[in-house]
Amino acid sequence: MTTIAVVYHSGYGHTAKQAQAVADGAGRVGGAIVKLIPVAEAEQHWDVLAGADAIVFGAPTYMGGPSGEFKVFADKTSKPWFTMAWKDKVAGGFTNSASLNGDKHSTLAYFVTLAMQHGMIWVGTGLMPANSSKAQRNDINRMGASTGAMAQSDSDVGPDVAPPEGDLETARLYGERIAQIAQRLRAA
Repeated sequence: MTTIAVVYHSGYGHTAKQAQAVADGAGRVGGAIVKLIPVAEAEQHWDVLAGADAIVFGAPTYMGGPSGEFKVFADKTSKPWFTMAWKDKVAGGFTNSASLNGDKHSTLAYFVTLAMQHGMIWVGTGLMPANSSKAQRNDINRMGASTGAMAQSDSDVGPDVAPPEGDLETARLYGERIAQIAQRLRAA
């Protein structure tokens, strides 16, 4: 069995919906066990994170970076960092914001740096961008992200409406890819 932990913060529910999509995608892979962990509960799940084959980080992009709640969690990972407990685990990340860009790349870059400090192996989306004149709001990877999954949720709608289905399917495909790679590395 391959275990994937999705540790995330969601301020208004949009990023939680994206986290669930990542988890659903990882769950498509036979033999994968997926654990969703809100950062507020992370201290109760250090054992799950220690035993996971892959850890996927998620947070909304606020003011050009991950939410403060996620940053508090990240700072607490110094304990596993001291022993390199997460070394060689697969890592990935996803983010959501109200704006089309919204400096989401800064949040993903933060996640990459956190993973590299832990000695983890980062996995990108492996998806082509939806960047033609015929591209639609519900296309896969409409944000054109390679580093991790990006989603956009209009500021005047709740998580019952956003992120759009294309962004959620992008997250599912990304979760599936992370689980497949973690499974391959575990088998090796």
